[in-house]
Amino acid sequence: MDLPPGIVYLLPRLPRILAPPALVYIISYLLEAQLGFRFSGWALAISLVLSLPTALTLVVLWRDIFMYLDARSRGAVLPPARLDRSPGSIRSLLAGMRNFKSGYPGEALDLTCDQLGEDTFNFRILFANRIITRDPDNIKAILATHFDSFEKGPETRHLFYPLLGTGVFAADGDMWKFHRSISRPFFSRDRISHFDNFDRHAEDALEQVKARLREGHPIDFQDMVSRFTLDSATEFLFGNDVKSLSAGLPYPHNSSHADTSQFHPANEFAHAFSTAQSLTAWRSRFGVHWPLFEFWEDKMKKHLNVIHSFIDPIVAEAVSNYQSLRTAAREKFDTEVRDDQTLLENLVSSTQDPIILRDEIMSLLVAGRDTTASALTFTIYMLAEHPEILRRLREEILKTIGPTRRPTYEDFRDMKYLRAVINETLRLFPAVPFNHHDRASKEATTWPSKFPGKKPFYIPANTRTPYSVICMHRRKDLWGPDALEFDPDRFLDERLHKYLTPNPFIFLPFNAGPRICLGQQFAYNEASFFLVQFLQNFSSISLDLDAQPPKSRVPREWANAPGRKGIEKVRPKTHLTMYVEGGLWVRLEESSQLNRADK
Repeated sequence: MDLPPGIVYLLPRLPRILAPPALVYIISYLLEAQLGFRFSGWALAISLVLSLPTALTLVVLWRDIFMYLDARSRGAVLPPARLDRSPGSIRSLLAGMRNFKSGYPGEALDLTCDQLGEDTFNFRILFANRIITRDPDNIKAILATHFDSFEKGPETRHLFYPLLGTGVFAADGDMWKFHRSISRPFFSRDRISHFDNFDRHAEDALEQVKARLREGHPIDFQDMVSRFTLDSATEFLFGNDVKSLSAGLPYPHNSSHADTSQFHPANEFAHAFSTAQSLTAWRSRFGVHWPLFEFWEDKMKKHLNVIHSFIDPIVAEAVSNYQSLRTAAREKFDTEVRDDQTLLENLVSSTQDPIILRDEIMSLLVAGRDTTASALTFTIYMLAEHPEILRRLREEILKTIGPTRRPTYEDFRDMKYLRAVINETLRLFPAVPFNHHDRASKEATTWPSKFPGKKPFYIPANTRTPYSVICMHRRKDLWGPDALEFDPDRFLDERLHKYLTPNPFIFLPFNAGPRICLGQQFAYNEASFFLVQFLQNFSSISLDLDAQPPKSRVPREWANAPGRKGIEKVRPKTHLTMYVEGGLWVRLEESSQLNRADK
């Protein structure tokens, strides 16, 4: 029987927890035995109770003094700290918990930076330093120029292990290189430019959309496109898709149709996968101390059971097939990557460990399904809000490809406005807006100050260094006074050369450096392909806010907020990736050009 998470957390820490009161008791015993001095019952009880916070205070004080002296020896200073006088910054922690549930992504971080006058600050939670930044030079140091000074680290591996195990997102060193090396061949141009996979699933999705619209109902674009990317990703990874589109599209909450698809195996998997990601993101706010907030019950366990029961048979079948083929060959088995080989088949040729295989598959599913679905969802949201941009994009599509032809890899190279629309969406709504758990310092280092003559910032060893892409992407000093506006032309006109060209690290939707996303071009191709086919079929997009579930609607108080928060029609939220709370419900008009072509 598994012990509760809180007990597992406390057991190895018991010696350190009991040491201070034990020391007080021993001292009181010696004082009485040797000097005849005896504590009263109340005095001894108070001393025992206060011994633990006193010891903690001394440890924290000693650590702070050491960091101060080490920083001073390097001619550096710690980044300014967010002021919070509550023990362990518990007040900030509770505020962060509320913001995670109901706030606007990046709002709290931007507010802190504005108050401190710095783009990098120290956010101490439960007495641990977290150096948070939205500064492109510091992010560049983490990801590229000082890459060897940072790693995922033990805390990230601890947080990610339940969901992603030792997969590429949580791995360091040789394990990371192993995962990367076995995945890289499957993201070559030849493999990612074969669009038959995308075409089959896009056709299925679009036919279901048309059928639902003809019934008079709006569709949840986010749900539909998540099914499309799940089926596409699993076919790419496994050779067979999980057929999540076969479950059918959901009806809006205000229709009379009952949702009968919730027990479809692919839907159960998708729901469990999404919930597990939310729990992982939630736990990351507490670091290794998360069991204190799930003391008696591991809330992720039941969702992991669903996920593993879905993935494990696929992995087991792949291992069995590999072993059968190897036995049948009787000679030296060819381990070279074949043109017709799936990624899972190649993984199996490198290792038959079912846990390693599951971990890698889970990591690639996050990358292959959620990120592209996020990008497409927010692209459609922006096109619904900007009909002129939608008109220009459809004009480019119809001029370059026409109303019915399937797009090719070469078509996308000529469609500059399509790429600009996708990039502008990824700028305002990056699929991974926060990297709370991406890197931690392996050793003490420094980051230069952006102000001439000011001391560099000291980064202590073994310190998490979260960074926010969404906050950096929306900075007016980096992108211009119109940074909060959706304007794809910024990737085509003089603003491109003024802002992005001289400082490419201000735009990082796919990370950068040695750990840059291997599937970047795969994601661009999939998003471009689906957008082209979607806009060949539909000429107008409008939000249906009445179909939005009431609990997920934008709060009334947002209307008076500054920035994008004050103009949003839906609620952006984030777990490991960004999504729309309650789905993106839209109504569409079928294209008249397509109807004429069909005739």
